[in-house]
Amino acid sequence: MPTIVHEFAWPDRVIVGTIGVPGERTFYLQVRTGKQIVSIALEKQQSALLAEKIDEILDQLIKLEGNPFSIPTSTPVELVDNDQLEAVEEQFRTGTMSLGWDPTTAQVVIEAYPLIDVDADADADAIEESLDEDGTDAPEMLLVRMPVGTARAFAKRTREVVGAGRPICVLCGYPIDADGHVCTVPEV
Repeated sequence: MPTIVHEFAWPDRVIVGTIGVPGERTFYLQVRTGKQIVSIALEKQQSALLAEKIDEILDQLIKLEGNPFSIPTSTPVELVDNDQLEAVEEQFRTGTMSLGWDPTTAQVVIEAYPLIDVDADADADAIEESLDEDGTDAPEMLLVRMPVGTARAFAKRTREVVGAGRPICVLCGYPIDADGHVCTVPEV
């Protein structure tokens, strides 16, 4: 069966947002072009790492000798998007993601594949045989290409969304729940 590709070459909007209260939030990567909207669920850590790596790519491009691209060092004000997620219909829960740079279009490229459930009783050889050459056997994927300014704005917003969760205990480093916190200070 061929893979269904949800492709967004020049999206109108690409954001990470959440549904739920801190400690119980579900993170979504949402992309829209016109009326086409795709929302995929991700983990908080995946969101944070995605923002970090996008900034790393953009920062490396700025330092690249002979760089022909105009890469913003900060978020362009006109690209700030603080609006909520639009209607969310989860397409899939993200398992594997990849991040890249397309110099032909000067865009950051995100690929996301669904989390694949693996039977705990299945042996490693059977699992390996079932995967395609690229290591995936995904029925669908999300492919997003975004210009550098949009990518910078995406990374900034994502960091803010990730940071808006539960406060961190200064003693143990674990999140403090709204209903209390039992601190597990490590012994010195």
